[in-house]
Amino acid sequence: MSTPTPVLSSSLPVPVGARSPDRAPAAANLPPDISVCIVNWNCRDLLRSCLESLLYHEQGARLEVIVVDNASADGAADMVAREFPEVVLVRNDHNAGFARANNQGARLARGRYLFFLNNDTAVPPETLGQLLDYAKAHPEVGILAPRLRDARGRVQRSCRTRPTVAALLHRTCLLRWTGLFRDAYRRYRWREEELEQTREIEVVMGAAMLLRRDHFVACGGWDEDYAFGGEDIDLCVRVGRAVVFYPAAEVVHHGRVSSRQHAGYAYSNTLIGITRFLRKSGCSRGALFAYKLVVTLDAPLDWLGHAVRYVWRRLRGRRRSAARSLLALRGLGHFLRHGLRTFWRV
Repeated sequence: MSTPTPVLSSSLPVPVGARSPDRAPAAANLPPDISVCIVNWNCRDLLRSCLESLLYHEQGARLEVIVVDNASADGAADMVAREFPEVVLVRNDHNAGFARANNQGARLARGRYLFFLNNDTAVPPETLGQLLDYAKAHPEVGILAPRLRDARGRVQRSCRTRPTVAALLHRTCLLRWTGLFRDAYRRYRWREEELEQTREIEVVMGAAMLLRRDHFVACGGWDEDYAFGGEDIDLCVRVGRAVVFYPAAEVVHHGRVSSRQHAGYAYSNTLIGITRFLRKSGCSRGALFAYKLVVTLDAPLDWLGHAVRYVWRRLRGRRRSAARSLLALRGLGHFLRHGLRTFWRV
């Protein structure tokens, strides 16, 4: 396997671009405050919007932006090289996975802080400056996470407690209707009103998180055994310092765009990743076996339920709802055909 070579288009920590003539020239002799690391896979247009939000608006901090492209087939890497020459671009010759690609970006970073950011996001002006100010004032914080809103302005539940077998079992079709483990699930899935104030949490979604680079290195970086799903939970636990939710800073997160395009890959690897975390975090063999057994028995029932809903929604002309059911069918079908063996080996 060939080692991906970074394409260093420019060393400027804050870009100077023709689209933003009013922006002050970058201080090329100063290191960046924050290195923004973005992993991309076949999301060219959303990646472009994300980069524009970072580079064409004042963020209140000196930035460098690093994009690691996981062998996209939609021309995303060429778009970055052509339209954003100030971005550090890494072209992988295969899909290296989210964790490994993030580590690639982090190794190239020069900033004191790392900001891991999904490609399907947009960062409002001054957001990174707000995060940087809080992080400097609270050096004990390991991970700092902004509040996430979707494109319609709705707050996303980006905070969780650590997943437990009980909470995950409540989500299955076999057990959800019984009410079994409902309290465990409610503790796991935060209520929206709990996302209104700065607070220490256990787990934050990996769509947007700020870390000091030395803290990131000390905890060993992202665990590359995860392909997609579960790696953000693992990092929050291993960082060994407080994980803080900071709603004063917000990021727009369209959410799951790439995973919708590759529903089978995303669904299977998320289940496998969560299972890997359960095992790694000390879950007993008996509980892990019970979880795997219930998920295995539940998957075909869940597939059948989505199939019925898909047909019904199509007949009723509810195309958007039918499309969601079709995505679920693809994900579950891929898991049943290709993911079960790995799921049981984890």
